[in-house]
Amino acid sequence: MNLLLALDALLTDNSVTAAAARTHTSAPAMSRSLARLRRVFDDPLLVRAGRDLVPTPRALELRGEVRAVVARATALFGPAPDADVATTVRTFDLQVTDLYSTTVIPRLIGDVRGQAPGVTLRFRPEGVEGGPALREGVVDLEIGVIGATDPEIRTEVLATEHLVGFVRRSHPLAAVRRVTPRRFAAADHVALSRRGRARGPVDERLDELGLSRRVVAVVPTYAASLFLAGETDVVCLAPAVTGRATLERLGLHAFELPFDLPPVPLGMAWHPRNDADHTHRWLRDRVRDVVTGSPG
Repeated sequence: MNLLLALDALLTDNSVTAAAARTHTSAPAMSRSLARLRRVFDDPLLVRAGRDLVPTPRALELRGEVRAVVARATALFGPAPDADVATTVRTFDLQVTDLYSTTVIPRLIGDVRGQAPGVTLRFRPEGVEGGPALREGVVDLEIGVIGATDPEIRTEVLATEHLVGFVRRSHPLAAVRRVTPRRFAAADHVALSRRGRARGPVDERLDELGLSRRVVAVVPTYAASLFLAGETDVVCLAPAVTGRATLERLGLHAFELPFDLPPVPLGMAWHPRNDADHTHRWLRDRVRDVVTGSPG
């Protein structure tokens, strides 16, 4: 490639000094390149004519082809052109936490449709394991509660929420000013676990207080737990801000928990193969704007 660049400069300027200046190298180095080129092509390429150098017939034959090859190589090694999302036709596979199904997903679809009508969003079930799915290309972007991932997976936290309790408005806990740990533990509960586990951080905190709760159902999604809380006298837990979007719709009452639980980070994760992809980067920008409420 260096010889090609030198040859292109020499055939453009017909001068070792000018070619050296064009390629930001020294005249002796350009002279050495010319000597190598003469051996490669078995032709003098440039010969002395008085004080000037003139191209040989072989050099004239090469000039146009060399210029074209250098131009193509320069374009190849140059930065990728920005994608025109308005004309892009592409499908993205997304795995999105169910709580976003009534908040983020509708806004994201509207945002994408307005800017990139040729982009299709295909939503995968949460049962697909995020890390391997991202690594294997089954999922292009995971959005929601990002758990343990493969070491190479890129992640970005978009928001941090805390868990609160939700009950229907006729539930006894909705009528009290402050829910105590004992009142909380005495109520029936629905637990959230994609793996069917009835115990979790809530039970560990209650253990520390010498209390325990009765879990009457275990469901795999936040949405299912919220719907159960809206129809039966059970307590469910969900992120405060995201969960409140369903309050009016399901007739729920939210209350602060009587003990502290670890915060819930909400974010997105993707495989580094997509890190520099312009359209994927644009999609991540859209997700960030929708989740954080920034203008797109």
